[in-house]
Amino acid sequence: MKVLVSKTSLKRILLWIQRGLFAAAIAMFGYCAFVLIDIEIFQHREKQRLQRLLYDRRQAADTQTQAVTAAALKTVPAIGPDGLIGRIEIARLGVSVVIMEGTGKSTLRRAAGHITGTALPGQRGNIGIAGHRDTFFRPLRNTHGNDIITLTTPGGEYRYRVVSTKVVSPSDVWVLNPDGTEILTLVTCYPFYFVGAAPSRFIVRAERVP
Repeated sequence: MKVLVSKTSLKRILLWIQRGLFAAAIAMFGYCAFVLIDIEIFQHREKQRLQRLLYDRRQAADTQTQAVTAAALKTVPAIGPDGLIGRIEIARLGVSVVIMEGTGKSTLRRAAGHITGTALPGQRGNIGIAGHRDTFFRPLRNTHGNDIITLTTPGGEYRYRVVSTKVVSPSDVWVLNPDGTEILTLVTCYPFYFVGAAPSRFIVRAERVP
């Protein structure tokens, strides 16, 4: 049995398909724009909050005696309000992004995330920081040995020098093991241009600069 469709009906169907695809494209564009704007607003707000915390710390240092200031600095929380850790910067790569506590989807969509359970800046141990390969940590593909990574926190500024990069399996969590010194490990997915869930992890390891 043949189903006959008039040219007029066919044109109408194609027109509605065209409109549907156009509407879907607009919706996708709007969502992408929303995500980018949300990230920009979040980064700007948290960087300003970090600057206020640093300013308050300097003001306290200017108005208190050395002994009192030293005691006050020991009480600076390692994790700030709402999970703020600080800011990571790699000048040569143009990286400057806020670090928040945790690696949940909403956190990594808007910032780099401190891997819970690893050391915090200023502590002896292995600081683990994760970021998406298609946003904040994409420049890591151009990492060189001896690149300087700076972590700025309410408690102070810490600098690290890159000593190695490697590609590992997602199950190779040993890369986050401490070795008795102050080290920093950056983690992102690999390959950088892979479509879909990437099969490996790209690791940047850096040691604290005295």
